[in-house]
Amino acid sequence: MASSALQLSPDQVLATIERLCLRIEERFPEAGLAQVCRSLLAVARQARARSEAIARPIWVLRIAVLLLLGLIGAGLVSTLATLELPGGDFDMIDFVTVLEVGINDVVLVGAAVFFLVTLENRIHRGRGLSAIHELRAIAHVIDMHQLTKDPERIFSATGDTPHSPPRTMSSGELGRYLDYCSEMLSLTGKVAALYVSDFEDPVLLAAVNEVEGLTTGLSRKIWQKLTLLRQYAVECDAAPPLRRLV
Repeated sequence: MASSALQLSPDQVLATIERLCLRIEERFPEAGLAQVCRSLLAVARQARARSEAIARPIWVLRIAVLLLLGLIGAGLVSTLATLELPGGDFDMIDFVTVLEVGINDVVLVGAAVFFLVTLENRIHRGRGLSAIHELRAIAHVIDMHQLTKDPERIFSATGDTPHSPPRTMSSGELGRYLDYCSEMLSLTGKVAALYVSDFEDPVLLAAVNEVEGLTTGLSRKIWQKLTLLRQYAVECDAAPPLRRLV
């Protein structure tokens, strides 16, 4: 029971993302951020199936690898059984030559065995890295949506230029929009973590940590904006202090 309580649940992650999508659509029905959240939800659903597939053994591949390893082993035994030592004098030069050939054969056979034994792990790793790259792209898309949402423009008297982003949000709406972006970034990191919940691979784990570091850094920029928004709202008495809404 304790282990399940400490394990990231794909069902809970999916439910949280779906609820976030509904919240965004209710408050900003025409915003592109809702479409991004729906894309994240679709990727999260795929991540659940992908993570289960990654953790599942590829039995056909394992059987094929065992057969190939058996053939390699049988070939080595057959070679040793039919090996005939040269007659007559066997000097040091002949010994070094035979030893060199034997070492080369052992290295080649060892490399072949290592390739076959790690083949399944590398297949799972490649699938996971491909999915992690997709989540990294979503994180950057979320960052693009909050890029022009500057709280200073709401309380600044500076006029806009012809190419300035339109001011269509109040301070409360902007705070909620930025908060949604921060939540989406956090959930993106949680989706990435699903890929290493049942598959422990150092390369894939490093990629997941990289995505979590990216989303944390982007979210930190958003919370800096939220802090400024609170300060401006209090100083200008334009709105009550922002609070998180469920």
